Amino acid sequence: MFGNFDKIFGFRAQSDGEGANPFPKPIPTLDRRTVHLMKSDEFAIIVIGGGHAGIEAAHAAAQLGAKTLLLTQNIDTIGALSCNPAIGGIGKGHMVREIDALGGLMATLADRCGIHFRLLNRRKGPAVRGPRAQVDKGWYRRQAQAGLGRLDHLTIFQGEVARIVINGGGEVSGVVLTQGLEFRARAVVLTTGTFLAGKAHIGQHQFESGRLGDQPSNTLSVHLRSLGLDLMRLKTGTPPRLHSGSIDFSRTEPQEGDAEPEPFSFLTDTIALPQIWCHLTRTTAQTATIIRDNLADAPLFNGQIQGIGPRYCPSIEDKIFKFPDRTEHTIFLEPEGLESFEIYPNGISTSLPLPVQKAVVHSIPGLERAEFTRPGYAIEYDALNPTSLRLSLEMKQIGGLFTAGQINGTTGYEEAAAQGLMAGINAWQRLNDREPVVLARNNSYIGVMIDDLVTRGVDEPYRMFTSRAEARILLRPDNADERLTTLGRELGLVDDHRWQRFNRKRQAIMEAKDRLSALSSRSGGSGGRKTGMQWLAVTGLDKEEILTEFGLDTLPAEVRAFIINDGHYGGYWEQVKSSLGQDRHLDSVRIPKAIDWWQVPGLSTEVRQKLKAIEPETLGQAERIPGITSAAISNLLIHFRLMQQKS
Repeated sequence: MFGNFDKIFGFRAQSDGEGANPFPKPIPTLDRRTVHLMKSDEFAIIVIGGGHAGIEAAHAAAQLGAKTLLLTQNIDTIGALSCNPAIGGIGKGHMVREIDALGGLMATLADRCGIHFRLLNRRKGPAVRGPRAQVDKGWYRRQAQAGLGRLDHLTIFQGEVARIVINGGGEVSGVVLTQGLEFRARAVVLTTGTFLAGKAHIGQHQFESGRLGDQPSNTLSVHLRSLGLDLMRLKTGTPPRLHSGSIDFSRTEPQEGDAEPEPFSFLTDTIALPQIWCHLTRTTAQTATIIRDNLADAPLFNGQIQGIGPRYCPSIEDKIFKFPDRTEHTIFLEPEGLESFEIYPNGISTSLPLPVQKAVVHSIPGLERAEFTRPGYAIEYDALNPTSLRLSLEMKQIGGLFTAGQINGTTGYEEAAAQGLMAGINAWQRLNDREPVVLARNNSYIGVMIDDLVTRGVDEPYRMFTSRAEARILLRPDNADERLTTLGRELGLVDDHRWQRFNRKRQAIMEAKDRLSALSSRSGGSGGRKTGMQWLAVTGLDKEEILTEFGLDTLPAEVRAFIINDGHYGGYWEQVKSSLGQDRHLDSVRIPKAIDWWQVPGLSTEVRQKLKAIEPETLGQAERIPGITSAAISNLLIHFRLMQQKS
């Protein structure tokens, strides 16, 4: 099976000696330690769940100095990539950079474990390009566990949470496990993923599962419903996994990664792991016929599945049904790791009966004899209506209870990690009687996502896209540190090493822009005299050549790229900032917590009901609630000004 591995996957070993281990030794900041022994049953913050949201929440809380407990059903699956073996993408990659800029873990983990890097949307403007990497799933999980295991303020314990303990004041005071053990804490972060009352579907076969091979959290789900929380059923799915040795890769199209991998973390200089190929293939007319002939047995179409699935990541049966004129759909064959024999066929998520799944796969070029290692399946689970949250991700109904990840109606590792980071930060802020940290829509994709969730709610699993951000021209992947690292430093998540490196980069950018403020004439028909930054905004010119003319060719690559990208948008900057001015003004107007919407004159009953349901924290958030009119916002603004004058 592995005899032609190098030829099939383009494997380039970067270690000495035949058969040498391709994995580098763990770097000091992710060194493995023994999990801390349980010394007490009292903590400051408890994080429930060891997925991507739980990892970032626990990491942030412990780094900030909170005595933190991470509870998970299985310590061995902390950091598991339950679905595709990839981090990043369009919009998603932006958030990974933002997590890194604030001092989170995901970017570093992805760089440590990446085996196939590609910058998506490369032909489009730099603001909407999406960093993405295939990662080694096993190595990612081990590195995540090592990164948590080294934290002095974090205890990790294996156990299933049965209920949240609420004190007489309606605030969290701890949790109780199914074993009867009780742990006390003043803040709890729930990151349950797809485990709340999880039910998997493979054809007509249904079974309780958090993910394939793991038990769901049924007791906790029943408990949350007993608290009167607004829960809904959502659905997601995954494709079957295939044995690489049974695939005819000669009938597929090799896809190389970028020749120079672009890291996620602002601290990463080089990618250590060998880089390999992925492969492309496509469905056929026979594939479509097989699926159409078996739709009656598809849980998605026969009424068996009640949960709502993600519109932007549909199953293969949903694609065939909704796009009957499409003759083919692209399938990406993605290795799950350097030493794994499993292939992830990205693009054929399915819950069809297993015999039908096999017929579908065998109708695809290169997969005619593919052997299954795991079936595809759909999974339904309970999720919280995110409009019951504050912008801090704390529940309005229960003080000290924060939620993050798929429980909030999102889909994707990156969305979960970003929420986990913010929930961990805000749990710490609450314990220290500090104002919550709320990122604005115009300075981060994380801010866009959380505002969308809390203000607008979800009617399907939420996925981040660049199109969701009004200020996307300002929110480039390469300037995430400029936007957020100072905040991370103020909070205490950015260490001295990152801070010093950030300041060196910022100083280099300032000095370069000073040089580029000079006027220069250029030949070649472009004519006139412009500053260097103005020349960088001219389409069709060689931007590296312009930097050379101004004596900036020796700058570090990340600094040159930043300046070129800044120059690319030129005059658009001021236009965008001007259009966002009104939004910034409204977001600065705080709404009193004890406001009685029925005492505000000029509002319709419908508007009052929507404002009461969401409880917006600023006038800007109120404006973004679906159905709130401009007239209502004007009435509110006048009302608040009159209140200020009276006080």
